[in-house]
Amino acid sequence: MRWISRKLLLPVLLLLMMLPAGAAMAQKPKSLIPMGHSIGIHLDLGRVMVTDDVMVGNGNWLRAGDFIESLDGAKVTDTAGITQLAGNLKDGAEAELSVEREGKPVVVTAEKKELENLPAFIRERTEGVGTLSYIDPQTGEYGALGHQIVDRALDGPPPFTGGSIHLADIEQIRKSEPGVPGYKISSVKSGTKLLGDIRDNDVYGIFGKWTSSLKGAFPEPLGVMRPEEIKEGDAKILTTIEGVEIGTYGIRITSTASGAFRFTVTDEELIKKTGGILQGMSGSPIIQDGKFAGVITHMFVEEPTKGAGLPVGEMTKKKP
Repeated sequence: MRWISRKLLLPVLLLLMMLPAGAAMAQKPKSLIPMGHSIGIHLDLGRVMVTDDVMVGNGNWLRAGDFIESLDGAKVTDTAGITQLAGNLKDGAEAELSVEREGKPVVVTAEKKELENLPAFIRERTEGVGTLSYIDPQTGEYGALGHQIVDRALDGPPPFTGGSIHLADIEQIRKSEPGVPGYKISSVKSGTKLLGDIRDNDVYGIFGKWTSSLKGAFPEPLGVMRPEEIKEGDAKILTTIEGVEIGTYGIRITSTASGAFRFTVTDEELIKKTGGILQGMSGSPIIQDGKFAGVITHMFVEEPTKGAGLPVGEMTKKKP
């Protein structure tokens, strides 16, 4: 499964997956359990959203990011509702869609034939794949991704009514190449292998309550490095590139700053299999000197063996 909402390709950096939750942490935890599992992410919008510009008849358009509220006065809550209401119309008939567009009400006239084709351009959920970063044994909460989920249709974080994370099984890898970011292909079924809910979609990731017995790569929690403790030199990342097994791969931290650091992948096996960093690796834990240093957040598009990391101590704050 790939992101419905694709990452924004920045001139230099690609924001990796896909991409919230949990009650706010009152203070930085002293230790966390590093994870590294690939996860499927489901954010329920609670409404029907248009994903792409689509003409619905007679020169009338629905725009990406529109929310469909009702059809001929009948409230719409999901894709199936649109299909059912459209099926009740007579052939050649038109209907009025009440839409919220950029916070304002809009009425769009649509033809029955176009309404029947509309399900390909609407959805009730934002989905994607990322990497589970940590479990906090003190609070029973998790953190993932290391960055906010942004929905391409909205060009921003989606409003959501709830969500969940699920264990993802990596079936295939498309390698990264200079200028062409790679990605993971995985299978995730909603309602199976549930790991936790989603309560926050904040600047530094998604957060929520952990409800699974899934174990991390370490038997015990690791101490959290303060940002100023992270130094240039060897480190390793925990991430999943095949099935559900976490792998450990070598990197070298090349520069540090108070709020971020940069690294280069040095592990030849990882480079051979993935080309470096992939979409879907964001959130992968970074371990240095036996401590939890940070998580992967970005890759350099033109140099996919290079990436950027966020200190995990900063991540637990959720916001700068």
